[in-house]
Amino acid sequence: QVQLVESGGGLVQPGGSLRLSCAASGSFFSVRSMAWYRQAPGKQRELVARITSGGSPNYADSVKGRFTISRDNAKNTVTLQMNSLEPEDTAVYYCNADLAERAWSPFFNYWGQGTQVTISS
Repeated sequence: QVQLVESGGGLVQPGGSLRLSCAASGSFFSVRSMAWYRQAPGKQRELVARITSGGSPNYADSVKGRFTISRDNAKNTVTLQMNSLEPEDTAVYYCNADLAERAWSPFFNYWGQGTQVTISS
């Protein structure tokens, strides 16, 4: 069974940094795009950053210049380096990926369980 397992959330002061990691585990053939979303209390889930299998990233305007997404295709992991964190970045962060379980299978979208990020002094 395919799973996305996240790690790295926590509590940090404004201006600080956190690094989130996500690993795809289980039996699968290929991983396409990988991404991070977040959902703050009372708000809709939103895309934070996405990276293609070729390594091309794109970011939400609110995090450009502060967050960096990267991936290791050999390890099937995606990382989100978050710098200059603001209270508005407080949310549950979710890993997301498109995976195909077999060479002939279509790609399906998977979600991690989420990890809490809290920015507070």
